[in-house]
Amino acid sequence: MSELLFPYPYVISALDHYYNVTPPLSEKDYNQKPSGGSGGKKKRSSKKQLSILIATFWDYPHTGGLSNYITSLRDGLIEMGHKVDVISPNQFPQEKVAALRKEIVPKLKNFLTNRYGEYSKKILQSTRLLYIYEQMLMKMDLDQYDIFHAQDLFTANILGRFNAKYNKPLLFTPHGMFTFNRIKFNRIEKGSVEEIYYETIERKAIKYADHLIVISDSFHKPLKDMGAKAKKLTTIYTGIDFPAVQRKKNKKIIISSISRLGPRKGHNDLLKALSKIKKHTKHVEVLIVGDGEMRTTLEEMKESLHLDNVRILGKRDDIANILSHTDIFVLPTLNDNLPVSIIEAMHSRTAVITTNCGGIPELIEHDKTGIIIEPKDIKALSKQLKRLILEKDTRAKLAQNAYDYAQKQLTRDMMVNQISEKYQQLLASKEEERNE
Repeated sequence: MSELLFPYPYVISALDHYYNVTPPLSEKDYNQKPSGGSGGKKKRSSKKQLSILIATFWDYPHTGGLSNYITSLRDGLIEMGHKVDVISPNQFPQEKVAALRKEIVPKLKNFLTNRYGEYSKKILQSTRLLYIYEQMLMKMDLDQYDIFHAQDLFTANILGRFNAKYNKPLLFTPHGMFTFNRIKFNRIEKGSVEEIYYETIERKAIKYADHLIVISDSFHKPLKDMGAKAKKLTTIYTGIDFPAVQRKKNKKIIISSISRLGPRKGHNDLLKALSKIKKHTKHVEVLIVGDGEMRTTLEEMKESLHLDNVRILGKRDDIANILSHTDIFVLPTLNDNLPVSIIEAMHSRTAVITTNCGGIPELIEHDKTGIIIEPKDIKALSKQLKRLILEKDTRAKLAQNAYDYAQKQLTRDMMVNQISEKYQQLLASKEEERNE
């Protein structure tokens, strides 16, 4: 095992225990580290302007909350005078990626098959992507950065391994509990080798991080359960730079739902709820904005329920304009963390109906800054939709309260200032360690 076939010894060790390989590998038996770079030789004094690496395992930019979060953070930090690079897999030269994939996949298959008698396609794909990302980063001058900020468990593992040399402040912002959510939504099975694999990666990401910046308090307990220390957890709510919205007057009441059309966003529950209050929706238009694997299903469901006032618009790039016409924003999500679409709706002075998921109740106080119902409660959803359709004053009160809260607590400047301050604190702490 002299080659870097399976880059993470702690993963091999976990899989050995799962498959009862005797004796299981220990990390000291296979302590190969990424090579390249001159890591750790440069000492930097604490300074106002920083050079920051934001790393994501997913393509950037793309449609969705993570991409929006990274863009807001990057742009805000640049406006403060910091230098910021965002690294993502789609930025790597595709011909080099293809060559690495062609080289490494057979070796990974052989390694897994020879050691365990089989291989998981999900583990093979993840390991291949990790290997390629790591190989690409080896060619970069990572020592130029003062701060590493990983946006997922995978880049936290990659940067954590490199950081044995570079010794930079490494921050990790999880945007979801990866293993738990994949089990919950049947992407992997409980007790499977995939669960062991992902949980090992997730726990190691937490261990590698000098600090975890989380987007809501709802992350604290599950992260602590996976080994995070309370003193290394800081909640900083997502803030956005949303354009000032001039509210438009409509002849009809406009309901909008803006999100990816995935099974966990609850659009089918919205359609079912609307079908229960048809007699109250004669002067209502419903706009479903977004795209995804549920689109065809939702189109068919809309037709079968005879919801002629519902339009599925697909992906749009004029969200601020749509929200300027929206009277009621609905996101009946089944599982979420802190959806940016809700924050956008609050900034647009729109009444919000959403569900008791993740960090949403930290932003939406029921009957004050919006309406909170339980996920999958179609009866409650139809009741609250009817209420807000009929009660103009209630809509206006909720919308204004939401706007006031967003302007005070959910701006990009507030988020970026807090994160930048945390960067400076961690950099100063690293300097103290080096000087001891």
